Amino acid sequence: MNTAYRPRTTIEQWRMFQAVVDYGSYASAADALNKSQSSINHAVAKLQQVLGVELLRVSGRKTELTPIGEVMLRRSRQLTAHITELEQLAKNLEQGWEPEVKLAIEMVFDRSLLLPVLKTFQTQSRGSRLVIEDTVLTGSIEAITEQRADIVISHQLPKGVVGEPIANYALQLVVAKDHPLAAETQPLQPDQLSQHLQIVIRDTARKPVEAEGWLRAEQRWTVNNFNEALQLVEAGLGFCWLPPFITAHSNQLKELRLEGSSHRAGGMYLVLPKDEKTGPCARLLYDLLRQQLVGG
Repeated sequence: MNTAYRPRTTIEQWRMFQAVVDYGSYASAADALNKSQSSINHAVAKLQQVLGVELLRVSGRKTELTPIGEVMLRRSRQLTAHITELEQLAKNLEQGWEPEVKLAIEMVFDRSLLLPVLKTFQTQSRGSRLVIEDTVLTGSIEAITEQRADIVISHQLPKGVVGEPIANYALQLVVAKDHPLAAETQPLQPDQLSQHLQIVIRDTARKPVEAEGWLRAEQRWTVNNFNEALQLVEAGLGFCWLPPFITAHSNQLKELRLEGSSHRAGGMYLVLPKDEKTGPCARLLYDLLRQQLVGG
């Protein structure tokens, strides 16, 4: 037996009800919607009859919401907004506007720089979803070469790929203040560092290639992100290369000096892996990122 619920009201009835509230009267709502006043009266009356509650009350020449009407108005606005978004999404898809955009970001990039862009993008994305994915080391390269993302922010570029220079990154060599290495006053020799536990961030590539970074420690623990690494370092378990935007809020760390390599730094690039095949929504986000991060 089919027990599926069948709505007894229509979207059009709810929109007419909202119009009466928004424009203050049945006559004004009729003018705004380009409908007859009788059709507005009938729709709202039918809505109240079906629901079995009074939504509007006429007092003299003024139409007022009842307490129940106020609740139903708020909820109905959510309903009609969802319908509008759904209809807009269908139109966007028909016009080639993609339903989802994937942005892959190298973990050393400071996400706070993106917040103004994302606020603007939200108002212009027409309902498209945004998926933000963290990438590390060769995982960033794979996101570009395998076109697994629409936009990639990477600290390195595959051969033959161009990118827009957007920012610099830096990594500091840090330990907890009570770690044995923190007592050293002279720049450390690599052999000294290699005798202690190193905390490293997992390469997100399907086939990681350990081609960068200082990886000479005899013991290494691998974690998924900088926040996990920070907790281990603050606990005095080992040393790690961490970006300043992660270490800035910790008062438990000491920055180490390593002979010949006191810090690591480099440039970041904004890349469109799909190039001319990039969809219009992804292109919109790319342009907003470029304006914010490059200034042109």
